Amino acid sequence: MAIKFQYNKTALQQLNKQLKIRLRALPTLQSKEAALRMEVKRAKDQSDELLHKLETRMKEYEAMVRLWGEFEEDLITVSDVKMSVKKIAGVKTPVLDDVIFKIKEFSLFNKPSWFLSGVQIVESLVKISIESEFFLRKMELLDFARKKTTQKVNLYEKVQIPGYEEAISKVKRFLEDEENLSKSSQKIVKKRQQNKEAA
Repeated sequence: MAIKFQYNKTALQQLNKQLKIRLRALPTLQSKEAALRMEVKRAKDQSDELLHKLETRMKEYEAMVRLWGEFEEDLITVSDVKMSVKKIAGVKTPVLDDVIFKIKEFSLFNKPSWFLSGVQIVESLVKISIESEFFLRKMELLDFARKKTTQKVNLYEKVQIPGYEEAISKVKRFLEDEENLSKSSQKIVKKRQQNKEAA
């Protein structure tokens, strides 16, 4: 990215100002990137942990697989998922507050005695699954923000800061050369006048 500038003192001041802004912002961006990277890893680890917990629980109930054939599929449904939003390093992420289930009425006398336990098992498995999805979504949002921040850090570090530094040195060199030429021409004019006066 070529930085447009003019060869004068006003442009030099503007270039210096832009360079200072970027140099001041860079450490903040770098720490934000590091924080986001850590949060992405944490969210992924939590999601993986919950998925592992879900698999473990499912294996525990494999022995009851024949009983689940008697369980009515529409007996329990998710009626609402309560969530809130939490900001992490300036990124809004979802937080699971509660999962609300709707349980269809059934007769404890006409159904097997384990149905009540079955409802609790299904509730706990669904909660784990939904919570895992929340952590996955959180991870995606944070990773997207991390990538954007990384791009900005790279833009500042590798393109803009060196570009501004190069532009500043070019303008300084030009102004110095211009000043030297001006002084030289003044000396030449002065010498000519002295030679005329002497002659």
